Amino acid sequence: MKFLKLFFFLFFGSLSTNLFADWPNWRGPHFNGSAVEDGSYPAKFSKTENIKWMVDLQGPSASTPIVLGDRVFLSGTQLASGKNPNPALIAMCLDRNNGKVLWSKKAGSGYQPGSGDGSTLQLDSRSNYSSPSPVVSEKHAVFFYGNGDLVCFDLHGKILWQRNIQRDYGDFCFQWTFSASPLLYNGQLYLPILQRDEKVHNRGLEGAESFLLCMDLSTGNTIWKHTRNTPARKESREAFSTIIPHQGNLIVVGGDFLTAHRPNDGQEIWRWGTWNTGHKQEWWRLVPSPVFGLGKILVCAPKNAPVYAVSPPQSGQGVSLSWSTSNNKDLTSDVPTPLFYNDHFFVLSDLRKNLTQVNPADGSVNWKIDLPGKYKWRSSPTAVDGKIYLMNHNAEVLVVSASDGKVLNSAKMGDAYDDQTRSSIALSDGELFIRTNKKLYCIQ
Repeated sequence: MKFLKLFFFLFFGSLSTNLFADWPNWRGPHFNGSAVEDGSYPAKFSKTENIKWMVDLQGPSASTPIVLGDRVFLSGTQLASGKNPNPALIAMCLDRNNGKVLWSKKAGSGYQPGSGDGSTLQLDSRSNYSSPSPVVSEKHAVFFYGNGDLVCFDLHGKILWQRNIQRDYGDFCFQWTFSASPLLYNGQLYLPILQRDEKVHNRGLEGAESFLLCMDLSTGNTIWKHTRNTPARKESREAFSTIIPHQGNLIVVGGDFLTAHRPNDGQEIWRWGTWNTGHKQEWWRLVPSPVFGLGKILVCAPKNAPVYAVSPPQSGQGVSLSWSTSNNKDLTSDVPTPLFYNDHFFVLSDLRKNLTQVNPADGSVNWKIDLPGKYKWRSSPTAVDGKIYLMNHNAEVLVVSASDGKVLNSAKMGDAYDDQTRSSIALSDGELFIRTNKKLYCIQ
């Protein structure tokens, strides 16, 4: 009997982080914004209805809550106060059962280009260094920040290693505060630094290169660094997108091109582009990440430009454009990453204030709804249980039927004058994790 108890403890205990449907990165378990279909998810909720727990946060952040088993991981900021006179970048781990903070660590080194004093958490008023989302494995929680700090903890909050990408490879060349979430794939850590090749606001290095970085998850040491060349100019070289794995390759978008790379050495396999003909546009930084569905990779060109569906190479054929929305000016996205769910793409347009269901085969539209209010809708949509969840800058959350676009609920989760709320809604084991500027809600 003792042997059987020990067997069950070792076997099921080792799988404890798999007993929940996890949300291990900001686009979820499938890297496309959809969750594991593991039961019913709430449609009706508010600040006072169907709340499992709520936690006050120390400062705003655009990062998405990350869920692994019975833990929730969160990047954040600690604003200056009487108790804490110095602002800080923090990494947190909460108990998903009750919201109790299991550990909270100051994660930033304080590295600032040109100062190094750690006196601010941002370069501009629209965001802060805590915008990238963490990524987790069964033993590691990795936090990246826009000042270049990269910190790996074990699940109990012990720092395993840390480094600063700017210190290692030169100060970033970005117009705005840099944000790109890292990728964990096949036990290795990947990070894109797609930047301009000249100083901006007296920051960065002349001749700086854009590159992809692969690191050992156990040590943080660089395995390879691959230079990603582009003829794009000025801000059009900059991208805030995340690397997405697809069919064993790494898919990267930015610098006016979509590229695929080998995970073992970063070498480019194929390239498609450009939407910036003749590279005439110098101010087309790119924010949305690529998303894959039914043989198509969806790419959103910036600032009112079309959405493109690209077919990767198959059976010896080259990469090709399947369709674009050049003839549909309403179908565009400047900031939100599209969702793929139930065999359809869902494009959230922050510029047109609409949500559209799109057929992957030809780009035709099944339904489109206009979004309410004066605030921008920029949190990338997520979906499960036939429902789509999206949130605007004021932390108003809409629940939309994926089948017909009917609005099932509208809940104002933020404070009256909240703005710049950008976190995506994480979905796990029948629960929603909604981050506003000041609070984290778990809704059941």
